[in-house]
Amino acid sequence: MLSSIQKVSCTINPQRLAPLGVAARSFISTWSNVPMGPPDAILGVTEAFKADKDPKKMNLGVGAYRDDNAKPYVLSSVRKAEKIISDGLLDKEYLGILGLPTFTNLAAQLAYGTELDAFQEKRIAVAQSISGTGALRIGGTFLKRFYPHSKTIYIPTPTWGNHKAIFNDSGLEVSQYRYYDKNTIGLDINGMLEDLKNIPEKSIVLLHACAHNPTGVDPTKEQWNQISDVIKERGHFCLFDMAYQGFASGNTDADAHALRKFVSEGHNVALCQSFAKNMGLYGERAGTFSVICNDTEERSKVESQLKILIRPMYSNPPLTGARIVSTVLENPDLKQEWLGEVKMMADRIIDMRVSLKKHLLEDYGSKKNWNHITDQIGMFCYTGLTPEQVSRLTKEFHVYLTKDGRISMAGITTKNVKHLAYAIHEITK
Repeated sequence: MLSSIQKVSCTINPQRLAPLGVAARSFISTWSNVPMGPPDAILGVTEAFKADKDPKKMNLGVGAYRDDNAKPYVLSSVRKAEKIISDGLLDKEYLGILGLPTFTNLAAQLAYGTELDAFQEKRIAVAQSISGTGALRIGGTFLKRFYPHSKTIYIPTPTWGNHKAIFNDSGLEVSQYRYYDKNTIGLDINGMLEDLKNIPEKSIVLLHACAHNPTGVDPTKEQWNQISDVIKERGHFCLFDMAYQGFASGNTDADAHALRKFVSEGHNVALCQSFAKNMGLYGERAGTFSVICNDTEERSKVESQLKILIRPMYSNPPLTGARIVSTVLENPDLKQEWLGEVKMMADRIIDMRVSLKKHLLEDYGSKKNWNHITDQIGMFCYTGLTPEQVSRLTKEFHVYLTKDGRISMAGITTKNVKHLAYAIHEITK
C-alpha cells in the first residue's frame, strides 16, 4: 500500500511545473542579446602558448618579468619585507579612501624626487590606486569631471591596448597623435610635435614617462625639451603614465627624468604610477594617482574630490601591496637591495637585446638592420615584423607574440635567444 506521501507525489500533474520551466527559459533568454566579445589580444597569445606541446615554444606576449629560466621572479627585498610585515602581527583593518599615507608619501618621493618645489611645498595630491590600471581609471574620471578646458584625451599611436578602453569608460573622448615611425622603427618626433601644435589648445595629452609600451621607443632628453616647449606653448595638460620606473635604464631617478623635468618647468601634471613591474607586485595591485596643485588649499580640494570619486568605485584600496612597498622604501637596507634588483632585471633585458641582435647578425648573417633592437628600451621591443611574419613565427617556430610584432624581452633567455634569432632570420631573409 502506498504511503500518503507517495500518493501525493503520484498525483502531481507534470503540467503544473510548466510555469517554472517557462520562467527559467525566460530568465536565460534575458541575456540572449549579449554578444560574444573579442578575446583579449595578450591573453589569447598566452592561451595558445599553453596549448602548444612543442618543447621549444616561447611566450613573448606577456608583459611580466621572467628570470633566465622563464619563471616568475619574486624579489628578495620583497620577500624580506613580507617577513617583517608578518612578524609584526599587524591588523587587517580598512585603509582610508586615499590609501596608506606612508605608501603614498614614499611613492610620490620615488616618482617626483624630493628636490622639486612641489614636493617640498606639499602641493601633490596623492591617492593609492589599484595598480597602474586603477590609477588611469581614477585619472580619467577625475579629468572628465573637473578638467574645464577639454573632455578629449590625446594618446600616442600606438599605445598600451587598454588606454583607449579605460578613458572611454571614464567618459572621455579619445583621439591620437603620431608617435611611432614604421619606416625608421623609431620615434616620429616631427609628426608628434606637429600634432601637438595642431590639436586644440589646453587639450589633455597622455605621455609615457619611460619605456614606452608597446614600442620601447622613448624620446631623447633633447626631444623631451622640444615636447615640453610645445605643450607649454599650447597650454596642454599632461597625464603621465609611469609603469616602468627603473625598468628602462635600471636607474629609478634617470627613468623619472621626463616627469621631473615637466614639473620643474611649471607643468602641473597628473601621474599614474605602478609598482607591478619594478617590484614584481603584479597581483598585489599597488599604485598611485597624483596631481600637482598650485598650493596646499588646492591640494586639499583635489583630495576631497578624489575621495568622493573613489568611494563608490571600490571604497578603499588593498592593504598588503602598499605595506610591502612602504617597508622596502622606508628601510635603507631593503631599498638599496631593491634598487640593485631593479638594475639586475633591467640589465638582463638589455643583455637579451644585445644577444638577440648579435645572433641575427653574426651567427645567421642577417642583412637586415636590427639596430632598433638595442636602440629601444624597456620590457618591450617593436620588431617591425608584419602580421604575416608573426603568423609564420608561431606556426613554424612556436614563438608566440602579438600580431603587431611586439615582443616582451623578459620572455627571452640565454637558452632560447638563439632559437628566436634563427626563427626571425628565417622569416625575414
